[in-house]
Amino acid sequence: MEGFKVDKWGYQVNTSSDSCISAINSYYHQVLSYGRERSVILEAPKQDPTCVLANILAAHFLCSADSSRAMPLLEAAKSRLDQASSYEKVVFDAINFLISPNRDDDVAVELHLKLLKDFPRDLVSLKRAQVLCFYMGRADLSLKLVEQVLPVNKHESYIYGMLAFPLLELGRYADAEEAAKKGFEIDSEDAWTHHALCHVYQYECRFKEAVQFMEECSRTWSNLSSFMYTHNWWHVALCYLEGHSPMEKVRYVYDQNIWKELERIDASPAEVYLNAVGLLLRVYVRGGINVFGDRLKILANRLSDKAFWYLEWHLDVLVLWALSCTGDVSKAEELLEGLKSRISTMTKKKREYMQRAVLLAETLFEYGKGENEHALELLGQTFDAIDYKIIGASDEQLDVFNEVWITMLLNSGQATKAVQAIEKQLKKREGTPFLWRLLEKGYSMSRQQGAIVAGKKAQALEAAYFN
Repeated sequence: MEGFKVDKWGYQVNTSSDSCISAINSYYHQVLSYGRERSVILEAPKQDPTCVLANILAAHFLCSADSSRAMPLLEAAKSRLDQASSYEKVVFDAINFLISPNRDDDVAVELHLKLLKDFPRDLVSLKRAQVLCFYMGRADLSLKLVEQVLPVNKHESYIYGMLAFPLLELGRYADAEEAAKKGFEIDSEDAWTHHALCHVYQYECRFKEAVQFMEECSRTWSNLSSFMYTHNWWHVALCYLEGHSPMEKVRYVYDQNIWKELERIDASPAEVYLNAVGLLLRVYVRGGINVFGDRLKILANRLSDKAFWYLEWHLDVLVLWALSCTGDVSKAEELLEGLKSRISTMTKKKREYMQRAVLLAETLFEYGKGENEHALELLGQTFDAIDYKIIGASDEQLDVFNEVWITMLLNSGQATKAVQAIEKQLKKREGTPFLWRLLEKGYSMSRQQGAIVAGKKAQALEAAYFN
């Protein structure tokens, strides 16, 4: 068709500009590789202001950070929709609904399912839909999406990392490892595949193997986004921490590979802070925060800046802990009230399942203040962090909240309940030294047999990985 070109997937785009198509294709690569130059999409509508695909992709890129700049691009896409290709029209429909206020997430997923049924090679739309599923806590839908398009993408880069992650979230670790290794064979520099394999090794308590693999891969990470770069290093630090490496080693990774990212002129601070505060909470639960000097206080001071609030529920929950833990209770209260206010403006459907996020936020606020008993009252008698995926966190990121809960139970004298919770966790990951130390404490407090055995098991595991 005259005036039409094809993009990376081979789908028609109504533009006569090679530069516009080039910018779109570069954006595809940046999204799938977790690159730090995703803003390249803003070049596409400059090269062709009439291109619907260029405008809607650019609007989506801007909508979370600068909605005022996104609106003119959205309007430009709408105004030319009658001249767009069939592919552009379904991408427009999916993104336009996705960025609409008070959207229904289930409908947004359905629109992407329809898009991918007709245009299964569009891996960026797949990625966009999987991110949505992640924030819905619906790994099952994410897997459905990727399995729908897998037959026509079997030899493509990135597809197997996108298959591996929902498999991980559904507890299918052997299948996830197989998928991630296949992805690594196709493209050994795919950071999302590195991430998936690390998840497998970490879950299976193969901490040394995980660290060796990730540190070898890290030479390819220099062009990753701030989030992906520091998140992969967060995993490395966590493997050192869980494998009972000296706390100074964890601190070194924090300093050199997480905090140092902020020195880069194009860093995204909020993405760095998410991984930094997530790591420091783990360290705090393990009683190692003194080794980190004033780093938590420095981070909390940064997080008192409201510019970093309300970007991610996961980050907000962690910020509440950091602020209250370092004594900035008034700022923490302000953030908490803001979260409650935001819940009140949501649709009834979304408000009902996001109430759980507010509950977790209140709990971390109380925990930071040292109010363990009040925090436990908020959570009730049964708690499992896996039920809180709606804050936008993976199983591995959520696991620290199980540790917080168990620690609070022990601190408030509820040793029998703590032991039950620890034993539940050990059934999943029996190679974790810290859990055995907690079990030893729980047995001792409740005068149960097994404290000595648990202590010996902890001691053996503490020496097993990095000594």
